[in-house]
Amino acid sequence: MYQPPQFRSQDPAIAAALMRGHAFASLISTDDTGFPFVTHLPLHLEEGPGGFVLWGHCARPNPHWRYLQARPEALATFMGPHAYLSPKVYPDLQRVPSWNYLTVHCKVRATLVEDDAGKDALLKKLIGDNEPAYAKQWIGLGPDFQHKMLAGIVGFRLDVLEWSCKLKLNQHRPEAHAAQHATYGAGGEAERELAGWMERLGMEGK
Repeated sequence: MYQPPQFRSQDPAIAAALMRGHAFASLISTDDTGFPFVTHLPLHLEEGPGGFVLWGHCARPNPHWRYLQARPEALATFMGPHAYLSPKVYPDLQRVPSWNYLTVHCKVRATLVEDDAGKDALLKKLIGDNEPAYAKQWIGLGPDFQHKMLAGIVGFRLDVLEWSCKLKLNQHRPEAHAAQHATYGAGGEAERELAGWMERLGMEGK
């Protein structure tokens, strides 16, 4: 993606926070004609000595897993909070509207997970992210039902080869930071989250 230097973050902790906080990702690769193919799905992030690893799955009828099998390198994108920025935050009138957003892009290499034990472990990672209490119910459904459900999905491990993190928050316009922070702080959920990120980056203004 286009990365002006003022918006680039190379802090893995910031990238991880965005990927965990906005885990519903877009997985993008190409179909057999070379056209982009996208699956929207939750991904579980793990961090280790080798870097980031993402875990996910798709329905077996979804051809995406076959595309990953044939062409393992793909792109996973995470869109964090985003919101309109009015030119009213500036002290002068010669300004234009903009849109602020936080995002992480990961170049990945996929390995399919097709055995029941591997898929069960993968699902438990996602359950732990989204509804830990459901783990007990899943176990109680019994092996026959579990096998039937597991047969309907294909899992994948996505090793992150490269990642890019973009924090577009008007960093290069400090004269607007105080008004921008106040505006976002009084807005909706996404705007308030952006205000929190401004605070994390020391951009509240004075």
